[in-house]
Amino acid sequence: METIIKKIDRNNIDQESIEQAGSILKQGGLVAFPTETVYGLGANALDEEAAKKTYAAKGRPSDNPLIVHIARLEDLKEIVTEIPEIVQDIADHFWPGPLTMIFHKNDKVPLGTTGGLDTVAVRMPDDEIARKLILAGGGCISAPSANTSGRPSPTTAQHVADDLSGKIEMILDGGSVDIGVESTILDLTVNPPMILRPGAITKEMLEEVAGEISVDETLISENSTKAPKAPGMKYRHYAPKADLIIVEGEPDESIKAIKQIAYEQVRLGYKVGIIATNESIDQYTTGMIKSIGSRENEKTVARNLYKVLREFDEEEVSYIYSEAFPEAGIGTAVMNRLGKAAGHHVLQASDITRLQKYRRIVFVSNSDNCRAPIAAALLRRQPLLQEYQILSRGMIVLFPEPLNPRAEELLKAHDIVLERFETSALDEKILGEDTLVLTMQESQKQKILSEYPDAGDVYTLGEYVGNMQEIASVYGQTEEQYEEMYKLIQENVVKLAERLNKEAKNKCQTYT
Repeated sequence: METIIKKIDRNNIDQESIEQAGSILKQGGLVAFPTETVYGLGANALDEEAAKKTYAAKGRPSDNPLIVHIARLEDLKEIVTEIPEIVQDIADHFWPGPLTMIFHKNDKVPLGTTGGLDTVAVRMPDDEIARKLILAGGGCISAPSANTSGRPSPTTAQHVADDLSGKIEMILDGGSVDIGVESTILDLTVNPPMILRPGAITKEMLEEVAGEISVDETLISENSTKAPKAPGMKYRHYAPKADLIIVEGEPDESIKAIKQIAYEQVRLGYKVGIIATNESIDQYTTGMIKSIGSRENEKTVARNLYKVLREFDEEEVSYIYSEAFPEAGIGTAVMNRLGKAAGHHVLQASDITRLQKYRRIVFVSNSDNCRAPIAAALLRRQPLLQEYQILSRGMIVLFPEPLNPRAEELLKAHDIVLERFETSALDEKILGEDTLVLTMQESQKQKILSEYPDAGDVYTLGEYVGNMQEIASVYGQTEEQYEEMYKLIQENVVKLAERLNKEAKNKCQTYT
């Protein structure tokens, strides 16, 4: 089967294309189309055989219900046995829009559409292309997400084509969707009404209109044996090809943990993806890093979630590590989808970060123009089991200066070039419990401990590696003495790397 793809201009909708798509639906065929949430895979909701085609095209279990989409409120009475009084108020506020309501079905709706249940899920989408298609197709169109079952939902027509090209008759390309996560599902067959799937319409929004609303506490459970009343409740959904792991904790702690895990996995040869935010993306240094949006506007996170997961599929990463988000507002829907995509695989950030004592190593000399930058450059070349921010600082730096010319020549002789290096003074801001400070001489160590009582762990480099010889300044001395200083620093740095790696290995853990 060759799938027809029709691009639709939202500002000038081609009715001929809509009628062509509607005719396909009336004849029992399948048409993918945009909604404000995700792209849907449309079929005649009142045709049992069309439902079978939908399940087959998606590879979807047949006990996973399909949502019926309507374009007019009056069409609701054609497919349900009763309409509770509260529906009018709810519809006035949230239809058309990203809300699905569950009713008792009538005999017009085949069991194939409802996954064998006596209830039916109904939504009126806000997307104009969707509503025109529904009317052209007969008024009642079933439409699960237009993707291979279990994969991230499609938010563009290209996502649909990637999964279903050759399996369905037509795709209407209306561009990117607006919301990016599926609709909220509200069960009206129970009292009080119950949210079965979170979405853009939140519990708080519904309660302002309908009074008390309960939430199905099994939403995030992967062990329920009950038949699903709504899509996405029973099976693993929204999943990328890679293993997805959520790292929970305060944002700063989660960033540290993800950096730590990513460094380890990349060191072991794995291709790693990181789901970051606009606020955190610059803090990551390892792996393939993508921003999902801004924590200041979590609607952007929802809109980009599936797109980012699919991009990582294209890049064939082995593992994806994601920051977690507050479960409030649309964040509840984001975490619901992330949790299902990850198979509820969650790591606590604090359990990871406690496995690494130091995250920053600072070498300190008098003026930061020779010994300390040489030590920092040498440590950066060592194979380290954990990632560290490696810095050099001076006790007395009145203004930024380049590297000592003799030191620069010495490093070049050993194939090391420090690009755009400038000296920096030691600053209390970089000191702390996760920082290891290594001075060249005892006098520098004592001065730091005197001036910064809360500096944390401060040693001379030789002391820390079990070599009590100080690394004295060779300023103004011979080339041979500079070379001897270099060799002493190198010897100590090699021992430092060995000690750091031994300590890391003792706490080593596979983060999968």
